[in-house]
Amino acid sequence: MPPTAGRLPNSVSRAQARDPDFFPGMALALPLGIQHVLAMFVSNLTPPIIVAGAAGFGFGSADPSQLIYMIQMAMLFAGIATLMQTVGFGPVGARLPLVQGTSFAFIPVMIPIVAGRGVGAMAELTTAALIGGLVHGALSVFVGRVRFALPPLITGLVVLMIGLSLMRIGVQYSAGGVPAVGTPAFGAGSSWLLAGVVVFATLGLKFFARGLWSTASVLLGLLAGYLVALAMGRISFEAVGAAPLVMVPQPFHFGFALSASAVLGFVLTGFVSSIESIGDVEAICEGTAGRPATDAELKGAVAADGAGTALAAIFGALPNTTFSQNVGLIAITGMMSRHVVTLGALFLIVCGLVPKIGAVITTIPIEVLGGGVIVMFGMVASAALSMLAGVTWNQRNMLVFGVSLSLALGLQLEPTALAHLPETARMLLSSGVLPAAVLAILLNLLLPDETADDEEPQGVVLAGDGG
Repeated sequence: MPPTAGRLPNSVSRAQARDPDFFPGMALALPLGIQHVLAMFVSNLTPPIIVAGAAGFGFGSADPSQLIYMIQMAMLFAGIATLMQTVGFGPVGARLPLVQGTSFAFIPVMIPIVAGRGVGAMAELTTAALIGGLVHGALSVFVGRVRFALPPLITGLVVLMIGLSLMRIGVQYSAGGVPAVGTPAFGAGSSWLLAGVVVFATLGLKFFARGLWSTASVLLGLLAGYLVALAMGRISFEAVGAAPLVMVPQPFHFGFALSASAVLGFVLTGFVSSIESIGDVEAICEGTAGRPATDAELKGAVAADGAGTALAAIFGALPNTTFSQNVGLIAITGMMSRHVVTLGALFLIVCGLVPKIGAVITTIPIEVLGGGVIVMFGMVASAALSMLAGVTWNQRNMLVFGVSLSLALGLQLEPTALAHLPETARMLLSSGVLPAAVLAILLNLLLPDETADDEEPQGVVLAGDGG
């Protein structure tokens, strides 16, 4: 079995594999580093594609240049932020094999900021991301002290809300995307065919292939859908020919514009993102190294999250966070070398400077991307259920979870119920993730623990049953 399937070569001892500072040699480190990039590549590019689509300059727009720029910056600053984690800069960085990428957690907040407003709205978004990233980095000093308020009941609910908030996008893309809504083309059989090819190819590779073929199943599933679309005549390479060979990142590419509601949304969501990063650090240290994470590693990881987000925002990229799928990949390979991930980061940086790559990505039909998104967002929700499996489901916890989920999801599905509130309150309360997190934290802190008698499940008598 190859190293990518979980068996280390004889030249690498178990102690060496658990050492973040060990370098296994270029022959092993390079393929493992590229494997990390393949595992996160699609997830990293999906948020900018979704945000650009919501703003109105995404797939199908007359000028894809701004979308190409966002895709390039997503790759470039994912690589740079990953270097912050693996190499470290003073107190910034955990110096662990943590892969950074564009965060899904911020999408429910970003979409209301830019919805239908075009490229001009990106100034507010990136400015808010810059400020939010700075605050996020500052949280690294305090984050260990507030972990008591964030048990799996809370973090699982938040991750579940992220997945639920995004599922509509996957179906919408698979049916033809926003430009097709309201036209006969929306929901056409050919659209669902392309999405279905991606889903079934991804599942087939994931469960019946091994090594890189299984790890990169989503990416290869997209490639299968792309080839079918090419055979159907759905691909145009005009944008690839027009794209330059090298792209230099531009400071404040989208401008600078302050929005109180956007800043508040990014600051609050940054707190949620920092908890996600802490969980990833603990998973690597306990699951692979067999030891608890140190305070310095936890603080460094959160600091790199914030610094990476702030730096990316300056150049027009979206917020970054640690990627959990790469944490799982480390557990599979058993290789904890941070230098392996550093090589992957350098590969991402090179990709980010070559806009031809971004131009090729924009040729992917929206339905093909939709198939991949359905898989990814479904896995986000599944990960949340895994986190929630360890919760004691007594009546207190069921009420905390149920009330928070019901109100947050309900407000997101029916945002007009907030029509009489100020704009900032409407945006935050209809995001889904933020109201769920805030309400669940407050209820969990304020409601008393159940007594031993209350922990026994109580029968429910329905009206009219008698009894």
